[in-house]
Amino acid sequence: MESNNTLSNIKVIFFDLDGTLLSKEGEVGKETKDLVRELKKYGVHFTFASGRLHSALVRYAEELEIDTPLVSLDGCIIKNYPDGKVIYESFIKEKYIKKALNFAEQYLLHIALCHADAIYYTENNSVIPVVMDKFGAKYEEVKSYDDYMKQTLEVVFAGDNKDSIKYVKEKMNFPYTFGISASSFKSMTYDGVYYIHIRTKNTSKGKGALRLLKYLKVKEEQSAVIGDWYNDLSLFNIGALKVALANAVPEIKSLANIITKRTNNEDGTAEFLEMVLKAKRENYAEKK
Repeated sequence: MESNNTLSNIKVIFFDLDGTLLSKEGEVGKETKDLVRELKKYGVHFTFASGRLHSALVRYAEELEIDTPLVSLDGCIIKNYPDGKVIYESFIKEKYIKKALNFAEQYLLHIALCHADAIYYTENNSVIPVVMDKFGAKYEEVKSYDDYMKQTLEVVFAGDNKDSIKYVKEKMNFPYTFGISASSFKSMTYDGVYYIHIRTKNTSKGKGALRLLKYLKVKEEQSAVIGDWYNDLSLFNIGALKVALANAVPEIKSLANIITKRTNNEDGTAEFLEMVLKAKRENYAEKK
């Protein structure tokens, strides 16, 4: 168990959403809402570090009355809410988008271009809104990708051929490309579906969190991250207090300082927030 001193010094808490903050019904637990409200009185700031688009985070930012910039698209963009001020964004070069489109056609993979507020796909990729794990995203079908390359933050491949996914991932990484990175992983929702995410090299949830902490002038050790899935690994490699929910994958649990007894469907984030609130209250009482 972490010391009261560590918990009482927390100033910023990063929530992953799907499988962490949200239940399987996509709802935030009432206990978590109440605790967020209480912790704000002690100067704690809350934000998200999510693979979702910024627009898909707005509902939850409103619900929790969050006014800290939000880390979305796994760190590709950090954008304030509600004023929309962009703190950081990183676009993929057009030549690499064209290369990705060629690979998708050659290896029969579905592909989409992700912008800050929408995901674009063509008629040949009409399965994209069905199989992608970008919950809450706005999907828009376009005739061609030609007019949507300039502000692409992320390219996503989806397919059921693991060998093709592995090959394309390798070809989209160094030494075949420069300044971008490709990562692949299995879908949380659809059996047998795999993804490749193409982003600029220095983007991830973890790097996004570090950029935001620097912007807020908060030290890593004064923050906490809460997650459950493989795409949270970069978050769990920064100097924050690391919290894994009971339903987290073993790789996340192995890096965690705290593992809750409750799952996301049991409002597990509230279990950790209660620890922080208790430490804050005790620290405040001692100072009095």
